[in-house]
Amino acid sequence: MARGLDLDLVEVAPNANPPVCRIMDYGKFKYEEDQKAKEARKKSTNVTVKEVKYRPKIGKGDFDTKTRNVIRFIDEGHKVKVTLQFRGREMAHPELGAKILDDVIEAVGPAAKLDSRSRLEGRSMSMMLSPDKKVQEAMRKAAAEAATDAAEQAAAEQDDATAADDTAAPAD
Repeated sequence: MARGLDLDLVEVAPNANPPVCRIMDYGKFKYEEDQKAKEARKKSTNVTVKEVKYRPKIGKGDFDTKTRNVIRFIDEGHKVKVTLQFRGREMAHPELGAKILDDVIEAVGPAAKLDSRSRLEGRSMSMMLSPDKKVQEAMRKAAAEAATDAAEQAAAEQDDATAADDTAAPAD
């Protein structure tokens, strides 16, 4: 019957009792399966670990720039390893490094969760941050609502201004 229709007899479930077979175009079936797998790979995200390095004597501007990058990486869905490099006599004051890492956590806010607490490894102190999906989604919704509210308010003000212009203009 399959040969008469120019199709293939394909065993779908060989372990079933009795085994299940289907009459289909096997080439077309394989092509569609490959396309589904390709689409699934396209939708999956690769989480990479980005590293941002700080120093104990970092200036305010440099700190802000590096912290902005940490926030950007977290928003993109990457994990971030924050490393603080010590040199020479800076090793005598690890509390300064801990303060900088605490400032990073404070600046990033609730968008990231702390995977591993800051720990001293040789001449560097590091910690891992990862995105908190639930909090980020809530922040996006709040931002979208604020934008729609602002747009509605601007439209209402525009309507009020137009109505005021209409009443102020004398009729000829």
